[in-house]
Amino acid sequence: MSNHLFDAIRASAPSGDATFIETAGGQRLTYQDALRLSGQLASAIDALGVRPGDRVAVQVEKSPQALMLYLACLRCGAVYLPLNTAYTLAELDYFIGDAEPKLVVVSPKMRADVQTIAERYGAIVETLDANGEGSLTDLAREEEADFIDAARAPDDLAAILYTSGTTGRSKGAMLTHDNLLSNALSLREYWRVTSADRLIHALPIFHTHGLFVATNVTLVAGASMFLLPKFDPDEILSLMPRATLMMGVPTFYVRLLQHPGLSRETVANMRLFISGSAPLLTETHVSFRQRTGHAILERYGMTETNMNTSNPYDGERRAGTVGFPLPGVTVRIADPATGTPLAAGETGMIEIKGPNVFKGYWRMPEKTAAEFTQDGYFISGDLGKIDADGYVHIVGRGKDLVISGGYNIYPKEVENEIDLLEGVVESAVIGVAHPDFGEGVTAVVVLARGASLDEKAVLDALQSRLARYKQPKRVIFTEELPRNTMGKVQKNLLRDQFKDLYKNAS
Repeated sequence: MSNHLFDAIRASAPSGDATFIETAGGQRLTYQDALRLSGQLASAIDALGVRPGDRVAVQVEKSPQALMLYLACLRCGAVYLPLNTAYTLAELDYFIGDAEPKLVVVSPKMRADVQTIAERYGAIVETLDANGEGSLTDLAREEEADFIDAARAPDDLAAILYTSGTTGRSKGAMLTHDNLLSNALSLREYWRVTSADRLIHALPIFHTHGLFVATNVTLVAGASMFLLPKFDPDEILSLMPRATLMMGVPTFYVRLLQHPGLSRETVANMRLFISGSAPLLTETHVSFRQRTGHAILERYGMTETNMNTSNPYDGERRAGTVGFPLPGVTVRIADPATGTPLAAGETGMIEIKGPNVFKGYWRMPEKTAAEFTQDGYFISGDLGKIDADGYVHIVGRGKDLVISGGYNIYPKEVENEIDLLEGVVESAVIGVAHPDFGEGVTAVVVLARGASLDEKAVLDALQSRLARYKQPKRVIFTEELPRNTMGKVQKNLLRDQFKDLYKNAS
């Protein structure tokens, strides 16, 4: 038995001093460095008592060492559990309690607070900071690099990624070694990524886009990356003469278009621009092509499925669509009520089947069963259609999901926190078109008679309860929420009413 995903990474690693990572601070790691450092970290994790199948929860800043920790978990057979760095202690308490990790790795400044939570669930806490230093790094330095990788089969878990639930309870999507490897290999071929490519990586690495798409594809291609802590247009543009590839969210492209330095000359060395995690406006696609000569390649994926579709490398990258199903992936449109497959051009529920589709939700067998059809298709919750040419269109989202800056926000989770505030009768959270973030999280609130809450008070109260990206950008007060005859809040009317709220925002 092999160590499935890591065996493929190891086999793709160039020999000699081929670069894997360059940082903004000038740090350079070769593929051989990566094998050595991940081996030392795997040895350190093993010495802490982490065994194959144990979860390792990680809430740390982006760094080369953080990626080495991901590789180390693959090597020792652990299940990697990345957590958004914006999550509050209240949110961490839920994830640690639900996943029951053996090890929790956090920034040094968080250690004391997280230690209190971890002790309740029997977890060990170690640290890693933005510079790659911390107690875990100290332990790794004492270890040998020649770690013997734990045997892992294709169906063994490699990671759990939490995705918010409509009831406010997050669900852990269980991703296997083969889910990740099959998708990485497919994308490598579809996007023509080779060892000659140099990726601009400005995405977070706690999210499927930055971790599994950007990083895994780079690794199985033997390519290199510029690993940046955040998106900075000046820095991105300065790297383009040396780079060939960029993966980003629509916000990245909006901000690049606002920069006077973006031109055909600036991007002359770039081979491909890819966008995902949120819908790319047709206006952005058209403007970017006019300015640079490049048609952004938009694709469609989910936490539960990795990538499902992509516009073609060769051929028309059609604005407003997410392209065709990837090789080995089947996408169909079904009637949301009956599950009956629909014809081309008809709108319905997007359903997906393939080696990329997750194993199920962590410790939620009933929820898992409810999200799959009898013939094995995952019910995405996204509404779409497939046109006569085979292009997939996302035309709406079930469950009122909001996507802001590439992050998924489920309104119920935000509403639950607002409704707890004294003086609030009820609330409705919606996504409203935003020129920078795609959608702005917007709360419409009904107050009790005589209540004195204002917008600032609501926003202040949510700061310690919700990750920053989930917090509303605006709070609007109203006397009542619009409802249909069944009493359900008509969020579509609210979205229409406030559609111009962020028209002049930037």
